[in-house]
Amino acid sequence: MSLPFYIVDVFADKKYAGNQLAVFMDAENLSSEQMQQIAHEINFAESTFVTKLDRENNKAEIKIFTPAHEMQFAGHPIIGTSWVLMNKVFENSPNEIKLKVPIGEIPIHQTEDLIWLKAAQPKFWDVFSKEDFTLFSNLQVSDFENQFPIQEVTTGSAFVMVPLSSKRALENLVLDKDKADKWMKQHCKTDHRGLYFYYFEGSKVMSRLLYIEHNQLLEDAATGSASTCLQASLLKYNTKEIDLINYQGDFINRPSQIYFKGKLVDDQYDINIGGKAQFIAKGEWEA
Repeated sequence: MSLPFYIVDVFADKKYAGNQLAVFMDAENLSSEQMQQIAHEINFAESTFVTKLDRENNKAEIKIFTPAHEMQFAGHPIIGTSWVLMNKVFENSPNEIKLKVPIGEIPIHQTEDLIWLKAAQPKFWDVFSKEDFTLFSNLQVSDFENQFPIQEVTTGSAFVMVPLSSKRALENLVLDKDKADKWMKQHCKTDHRGLYFYYFEGSKVMSRLLYIEHNQLLEDAATGSASTCLQASLLKYNTKEIDLINYQGDFINRPSQIYFKGKLVDDQYDINIGGKAQFIAKGEWEA
């Protein structure tokens, strides 16, 4: 079986930055096991598989896999897949499409060169102590920002939001893999576990996502799903309206820009993240 595929860099202002994504077309006859094998083989942070395509109504259904497991929702795969569909697949190059993922249908629109998605309503889970983090990192209690809680948040995929008080603390961050893994397994509510460290200053945020997969401590270049959780946190604890850029990936030489535009009105969150995508390659995959 031959599958057409595309490779794009997502949340990137230029090629060879942001987060890599492989988008596999015509995947309706693949099993989940086969998709997982392909995602493991290409070994990007995530790969997507288009399992249904409605060209007439500009709709598609996709499944999302990391090298280790399936995701229910993930930002950079949705943004990147949408760019491919809007610019390479759908004949009329639409500015709006609907993309269905396991958590439901995601409205997508393109404004100039930015692809935007609207996130689901967030859920705010457990709050954790700063002292916990000093046990498995090089952080001191003074390295944490007091305005925001350390809290697990989800808009479909869950992450622990960890606010830091300086760029220095973010840049110099070191985790003990085994101790961090043990803590996450004890405290995180889902199997997809990640720690989203961030430093908020004025009109921008700098962030780092650290997680463990296949017994390795890894860092993600750009994490859209965690960014929706961060935007929710900022709206809840700081401001009722937000318009800024989240800079991620700088410390692993994959600079990324994730655009935030959201507001909180009457306990309803309007969370939108946007980003650019850079076309890298296309080909045929022998499945």
